Amino acid sequence: MPPPQRPGPPGWRGRATPPPDPATQKLPSAGQSEAPTDRLGAQRRSALDGPTRRIRRAPSPADARPTQRIPPVAAPPSTPRRRNRQAVILMAVIVLALLAGGLAGAELYARHRADSILVEVAECVVEDGASVSFGVNPPFLWQYLTGDYTNISVTTDGNRVQSANGMTAEVTLEDVRLAESRDSKGTIGSLSATLNWKSEGIKDTVVENLPGVGNLVTGVRTDRVAGTVILDAGDNNVTAKPVVTDGDLNLEVLEVTGPLPKDTVQEALDGLTKKLNDNYPLGIHADSVEVTDTGVVGKFSSRNASIPNEDANPCFARL
Repeated sequence: MPPPQRPGPPGWRGRATPPPDPATQKLPSAGQSEAPTDRLGAQRRSALDGPTRRIRRAPSPADARPTQRIPPVAAPPSTPRRRNRQAVILMAVIVLALLAGGLAGAELYARHRADSILVEVAECVVEDGASVSFGVNPPFLWQYLTGDYTNISVTTDGNRVQSANGMTAEVTLEDVRLAESRDSKGTIGSLSATLNWKSEGIKDTVVENLPGVGNLVTGVRTDRVAGTVILDAGDNNVTAKPVVTDGDLNLEVLEVTGPLPKDTVQEALDGLTKKLNDNYPLGIHADSVEVTDTGVVGKFSSRNASIPNEDANPCFARL
């Protein structure tokens, strides 16, 4: 019985199977030996399968130059915290300096303005030149803005205090509150004054205010031990003692030598002292009096005084 024939196209029957095409030959599987190839192919594969070759390129002109080191580019320095802190401190110092300068300028302006106003008021009241100084606690600018003054000192030039020639006044005012109302300009917590009346000033005052009697007075002297004032009129004289009576400073006549009756001299001196006492403003009254070798020193004071408005006393109009 003949062997079975492979199916195939006509014409192939009985022919041998042609060799496979080398171009399409399957690669041998694992474990199969590869058929030997031509020498050229083997050399090519050997060259490809071997270690990778380094391809050397022709040197360029740039390679012939010596190697240059390029320094690294430094990064821009960052601002240190210390420098920032110094800048902030400097700015704060500048701001504080400007504020201090502004406050100092405002303080000087306020002090100058208040000084000019109070000097004008004081000179109007005493009818003489005066100087004014202020307390420094709290700062004067605060006192000026609030209108509350802790301490004010006034000193006159010593030419006169109103009708009293040759008198010097040293006045201290405390707790002054400026608050204008219909009846007053404010209040003064306390006022103390020292009035120093020189002997020569007493003579001039008597002559000026007592024409009938005063024209006879040629000089005034004091006796500190006896506490008296002696008015000389040629060979005649009047001895009087300064006293404080119900807050008024008076001259009590002790002795008169000469043609004038004692009562007449007392009446004349009472008129003079009443004129002086009635003109003191702010409720000022006498507390004590002392005779010195050069004149008479009186202590005066006032408490919770009302500052008059311009209708009651034009001298206080600018407050």
